[in-house]
Amino acid sequence: MRPKLHAFDQFSKSLLPHETYYLLNSQQFADQDRLQILNTLHEHGRQIESTVPWDESIDKRKYSHLKNWIEERLKAIDVDEKLVWMNDMERKIMTDSIAPDDEKKLLSAIRRYRKPGFFFCKFYELVRTYRQFLLIRLRYKDHQVADQFISNFAPAYKLSQEVDEKMHVATKDIVSQYAQHDVESLQWEQWLEEVFYNEQIDGLNRYTALLRLTFIGLNYRKFDRLLEKFDHMDHIFQEGDFYSKRILSNYYANRLLIHSKFKEFDKAIYYGYLSLRWKNHDYIYYVNNLAAVLLRRQKNTEALQLMKAAYPVMKDTQNMYNKIGFVSFYLLCLNANQQYKSAENYAGTFFKAYKKEIIENRWHLFFTSYLETLLQQNKYTKVIQLIHQNHILELEKKNQDQPNYIPTIHWCYLVASFKEGYLKEKSMLSQMDTWLDATILEEGRINRILHLVEQLKPHVPKLYYRMYEKLKQKSISAGSGQRF
Repeated sequence: MRPKLHAFDQFSKSLLPHETYYLLNSQQFADQDRLQILNTLHEHGRQIESTVPWDESIDKRKYSHLKNWIEERLKAIDVDEKLVWMNDMERKIMTDSIAPDDEKKLLSAIRRYRKPGFFFCKFYELVRTYRQFLLIRLRYKDHQVADQFISNFAPAYKLSQEVDEKMHVATKDIVSQYAQHDVESLQWEQWLEEVFYNEQIDGLNRYTALLRLTFIGLNYRKFDRLLEKFDHMDHIFQEGDFYSKRILSNYYANRLLIHSKFKEFDKAIYYGYLSLRWKNHDYIYYVNNLAAVLLRRQKNTEALQLMKAAYPVMKDTQNMYNKIGFVSFYLLCLNANQQYKSAENYAGTFFKAYKKEIIENRWHLFFTSYLETLLQQNKYTKVIQLIHQNHILELEKKNQDQPNYIPTIHWCYLVASFKEGYLKEKSMLSQMDTWLDATILEEGRINRILHLVEQLKPHVPKLYYRMYEKLKQKSISAGSGQRF
């Protein structure tokens, strides 16, 4: 039997903390029961698993009325809803089918406009289209309203357009560095910061600037100045600006990345779960990131449960980058829970179905997970065959000059070759030493190599202690402060 307030409880689980914060700060309830319910909602919104009970003595109709009020209140500030409305208005104007009530709402929005909103450029273009519609019909009074808006906001529109064009150029550098490491992107940091803090620029460009700054932080491992910008964004959301569930989910997902880089894993997990409350196009990408953090915190069972719950969504996604990422982390979760045979079977089936897509997209992540599955079962011959048959060592050579390169696949191959008698132990260790001696390592990279040698330790115990000492010396030389 369902609890009395089951439907409302389910509704509460869809709300986000910035939504409930805004609702609390903007409400003017005289009814204390409604205020009490809203306060409880806020507790549910800002906690992942809330234990605050609902007051069942309050009239159930008040819960229903409050739900309707919340939905209407949030819809009124939702920038994505406004974009849908603007597109609909444009279609109706272009097809001469706009109704009188639609025009009243549009004219009211034009008169009330004070500063560039999130989709300001779209609204400006809508008013420009409407202005032509009015003029040809000799509606001079309404035309004057639209014309004055166009005149007043022309400088802001021009600025936003120029920023958008420049943003595209910056994005090409930033993404190219992130994906291929073939260009620099740090030169865009100051300009992006100026865009982000400039309230005369539309919200879409400002939020885009924040996302590009996040990429630069990832590219250069510079996160110290990012948190203050995300905290600034936090206050913008609390005021009800730049709001939509889609944008908030993206914001939470990016906070997961930043906090994980600071090794604030509990905060990262908190924001990761918030990012999943609303399913959008990037849902699987958010699941992958959260699963990775859960595994780092050794919450292996929780990570596997998360992946299994998201599995139906993954099957339907057309984004191969996210699909391959999901399967790779799913394999890691199975490995972490000692379900190696299941992982091997699934990896083999998926690789057979999507070999071309894997090689073209995320071969390194997939094969890293797959090879771990095989090594855990001491299937050294299959490791060697898989690498040879798919020319993985040739692919990995292309990555060797990248700043964050770790020789995971190459070392797995060396260990498997040694265990099968194709390679002497001295030769295996010599090849590993050569790479390590020639490579400059910072703390993050040292941690990842330590993780790799810990994985290989059961197969070559001598390797762990040998590499441990070498990495310790590397850490002292680099002054990283890494504890051994």
